[in-house]
Amino acid sequence: MAMKLGFIGLGIMGRPMALNLRRAGHALWVHGRRPVTMEVLVEAGAQACRSVADVAVNAEIIFIMVSDTPDVENIVLGETGLIHRLRAGQVIVDMSTISPASTRRLAQELETRGVEMLDAPVSGGEIGAINANLSIMVGGRETTFQRVKPLFDVLGKNVVHVGDHGAGQVAKACNQIVAALTIEAVSEALTFARRNGVDAARVRAALMGGFAGSKILEVHGQRMLDNDFKPGFKVKLHQKDLRIVIEDAHRLGIGLPGAALVAQHLNALMGSGDGELDSSAIVKVIERMSGTR
Repeated sequence: MAMKLGFIGLGIMGRPMALNLRRAGHALWVHGRRPVTMEVLVEAGAQACRSVADVAVNAEIIFIMVSDTPDVENIVLGETGLIHRLRAGQVIVDMSTISPASTRRLAQELETRGVEMLDAPVSGGEIGAINANLSIMVGGRETTFQRVKPLFDVLGKNVVHVGDHGAGQVAKACNQIVAALTIEAVSEALTFARRNGVDAARVRAALMGGFAGSKILEVHGQRMLDNDFKPGFKVKLHQKDLRIVIEDAHRLGIGLPGAALVAQHLNALMGSGDGELDSSAIVKVIERMSGTR
């Protein structure tokens, strides 16, 4: 059944996701900070909105896909935010990766207006967004999840309702910890091979068939071998995600030494002007530390 949907945030991830919803036959109202980002959606039959408030006027379920916690807070609660035009019964689906604590606060504020919220961050990068095979981790009420589930199925292949508000963001934080530490491990392993005078490509091929095999060894390991760091997921975004992890760990009193180490390596990449590279560029930090080019 066709629904009235909104989509706010039309960047590298949001634009293909919004296109997939439109191609599924849903009416769509979109808003991007830069008008040019809306052009391809308009060509596909979506309606361009000059403000996020205009999206709220038209759509019954509104998706948000932006970079960081302050962006989502401004879109929802800002002076010209959604909250000023929302109506009881509408649903906000935040697919950004932001703070779990902030997510819970936003959900509580929206609930006072009769508006439901789901946090539904994703994994899979730009290719996953284009091919509609994202992994989607969802927090919020079960009844709201079931209402939105057919739309999640348009966007992804692995859709899991993790728990209450904020649980989706916690799951995404866990994903980013595992991804970061695995990139670190692959970086160290390939650097170790090179410094021993062994063909790192053959080492990777050997590891792929054993217990050390992983998607990150397959994809990011190849990027390291090719010295090709065209972004699928940028350093600056992975740095932001680990900042959220470290901040929440600090609040909870949790020791995450591995995540803290990789966060510092991502900081180093930011400092060297490499924030726009793929986060597999962590290998560059290991190489510099080891005197390897």
